[in-house]
Amino acid sequence: MPTPDTRLTEQRNPRSTRIDQLSTLEIVDLINAEDQMVAAAVAEERQQIAHAIDIAVDCFRKGGRLFYVGAGTSGRLGVLDASEMPPTYSTDPGMVQGIIAGGLDALVRAQEGAEDRPQDGASAIDERQVNTNDFVLGIAASGTTPFVHGALKRARELGARTGFLLCTYPSEKLMQSHDVVIAPLVGPEVITGSTRMKAGTATKMVLNTISTAAMVRTGKVYGNLMVDLQVTCQKLQDRGERILMETLGIERWEATHLLDESGGHVKIAIVMNKLGLDAQDARRELDVAGGSIADVVGDLGAR
Repeated sequence: MPTPDTRLTEQRNPRSTRIDQLSTLEIVDLINAEDQMVAAAVAEERQQIAHAIDIAVDCFRKGGRLFYVGAGTSGRLGVLDASEMPPTYSTDPGMVQGIIAGGLDALVRAQEGAEDRPQDGASAIDERQVNTNDFVLGIAASGTTPFVHGALKRARELGARTGFLLCTYPSEKLMQSHDVVIAPLVGPEVITGSTRMKAGTATKMVLNTISTAAMVRTGKVYGNLMVDLQVTCQKLQDRGERILMETLGIERWEATHLLDESGGHVKIAIVMNKLGLDAQDARRELDVAGGSIADVVGDLGAR
């Protein structure tokens, strides 16, 4: 008798055992019903998610970086979240990085064997010169991916802080090995083992929360506006102008001119207007305040 697999991600879902006999609408309803469990599972991990955010913020303030490490869907989601930080919050591309087993080719074509080599995970950490100021978050829905474990082991040896995000019950060893473990238990997938579904959705929710909250805590948001964006395309030009119009009470043409004078930096433009400074002095004020615009010009929400 084979030993039963205790990983939630590999168990069969009793509610979908006859999915192949359902109508198209019934399949849609079943998947939707299962997806509704995801947010609740993520909410159960709120304390651990908050701890991961605090670790990331502490590392950022020391000049460190956040690394996501994963394979397959987990790796792709990490790369996706990391790649969205520079255009959204004007971060340096090195500040949040995604590492995926198999390299960039694995983003568009599965490199299944790549996840089985822990030494490749360790090499990826060495290549990025991970150090004591960095935070490395491993992502593996099943909790067992060798590439991820190899990367985290090497990161710990180098003195980095580490975390693990999985969608099954974490072992005691895992809990003791890392600074934080996040385990939203979304249950078995509609299609057995297809962790791109509920587990993937939970992973994206957790990563979105970590990166967004970390950006808020490091002063890249004013009120609920992404004021640290830099204009690099027409969409962001329009968004930047609208933010300036709303926060400063100015006309569109004034916002356009101010944004141009600031070099396309919304946050700098706000400080220039509020304090009557040029772009260089506005940037200096923000640097002194650690990037927190509220500390320079006051709380937008309070007004």
